Parts: sequence; C-alpha cells; structure tokens
Amino acid sequence: MFDLVTVGHITIDSIFSPKKSTPRTTLGGPPTYVSLAARKLGAKVSVVSKVGGDFPDEYVVWLKANVVDLSGLRRVRDASTTRFLLKYGKRGRQLQLKSQAPPIFPEDVPSFLRAKAVHVAPIANELSQSVIGKLRELTDILSLDPQGFVRRFDEQGNAKLDRWKETGILRQIDVYKSSSSEINAATGLTDLQLAVQKIHSYGPKIVMITKGTKGSTLFFDEELYEIPACKPRVVKDVTGAGDAFIGAFLAEHIQGKDPAWCACIGSAASSFVVEGVGPAVFGEKKETYKRATEIYEKGLKRLTV
Repeated sequence: MFDLVTVGHITIDSIFSPKKSTPRTTLGGPPTYVSLAARKLGAKVSVVSKVGGDFPDEYVVWLKANVVDLSGLRRVRDASTTRFLLKYGKRGRQLQLKSQAPPIFPEDVPSFLRAKAVHVAPIANELSQSVIGKLRELTDILSLDPQGFVRRFDEQGNAKLDRWKETGILRQIDVYKSSSSEINAATGLTDLQLAVQKIHSYGPKIVMITKGTKGSTLFFDEELYEIPACKPRVVKDVTGAGDAFIGAFLAEHIQGKDPAWCACIGSAASSFVVEGVGPAVFGEKKETYKRATEIYEKGLKRLTV
C-alpha cells in the first residue's frame, strides 16, 4: 500500500531562463515533482510511467536514492522519452514538445498497485479514460491535473490550450487541480468562480486553482478560499511548482487534515521548488510546515459563494 502514486510521463526538460542563453537539461514531469514533494512530508510514493531507451540511468538511480518507488516505471528501449523545451520570458512560458514516449495503457498499471491516493497527471494526452477507470478501482482518493488533456501541439511541437471535450472523466475524480488558464480551457469559462463551480458540478469534491504569485483558490464543502502564495527566498525556475503543490496537498489530505491547511502546505512546498532549477530544492517537513503555518494563521481568506 502506497500513500500516493502519480501516473503520467516522466520527462527530460531543457529549460531556458531569461538570464541564461543556453538551456539547462534536467529530470522533470509530474511524477518527479509530485512524488518528491510528498516524500519530503513522509509519504510513501510510487509512479506509473513510461520512458524511452534514451532515459539516463543516473535519473533512475537518483529517484531511487530519494525513495521514489519505480516498480511501475517501464522503459521502452526502441522509443524516446518525452522531452520538452521550456522558455520563460516576458510573455510567460513557451512549451515545445520535442519527443514523446508511448502512451500509458491499462495493462501498464501494476496489478499489485494499491494507494491511499492516486494522482493522474497527463502532460501530452498520454492517458486514456480506460486507464483512469482502472485507477478509480485502486484508490479511495483519485486526483487529476488535466493539463495534458487541454494541450494541443502543432507540427513543430508548440503547445497551446484548447477546449477539453472529455469532461466526463471528472465524474470519477475526487480532487481537481489546474492553473487558471487550464480551467478556462477545460470549461470554456473566463470567470474563475463560475469555472470552479462548473468543475465541481461534474464530480470533484475539492477543486483547486493555482495562480502563481497570486496564490491559489480552493473550493470544498460549498466554501471558497483564497490561499496566499508563500514567499520564496529567490525565484530561479517555476517549473514543477504546481506539481509540488498537489503532491504536498495530497500527502496531508490522506491524513484527513483540513483541506485549507493542505492547500497552505501545497503553497509552501511550491515556494521551495522555485528556489532551484528543476527538481533540485524541496523543503524539509519542519520548514515547509513553518511557511504553511504563517499563511494558514494570518493570510487565509474565506469568500462568499
């Protein structure tokens, strides 16, 4: 029995920052950031993913050294790992898909898999509804970040957001997390509160929207909360911040804690990730709790729905 299993492609990311002319290549993808954020809070974590024959052995060694179970990781020798080129600038982030690993099928989900929570995190439409249906049977808490379902890629691999047409998947989901632009694409609504309520009407009991430096919005039990962003010491790379948020949230949520507190923990975890490039910086449990406590006690806002 795992505490948290993340399902989706592990990636190799080449990250351009505004201050550097050459990219830094690093391990990436939701399974990496979600797992490490949850692991720092004491969760027992695993992944279900596929990579290609080009996936470096050193990444496997590093993940295992950080106590991430890789029994659900399949390496396809004659395929390529999913690779992204990420450029950050004045217009925000530009995302380009350079290569893609094979899809994840129901038979790729290990028969022994059981988890208190499973987080579904596609990045390039690599998961089908049948996979999600199988995962629903293996856990009490099924979480989703739909980013891979609302992305479309042109012939050069450049990503843009498009309307999600398979929202029926949400009937099986307990916890939903996305960015504000992604929930707009998922629902077709620009009003954030209306978009949150629409997602909730499909099935998820908890809906969370991450908004970068503006914090996050949380909806549960017919209450809407504004969660402040924890302030990092320095910002070097925002890649993976949203994944760290949901990983930390779920690590606390499976313990039955107040969802508002869990969201504050998510905010704290993401504030550490941005202090390094790639999955280099994660706060220890004590310091993550310290940052979360500050905003939970002083900055939390409950809004009228």
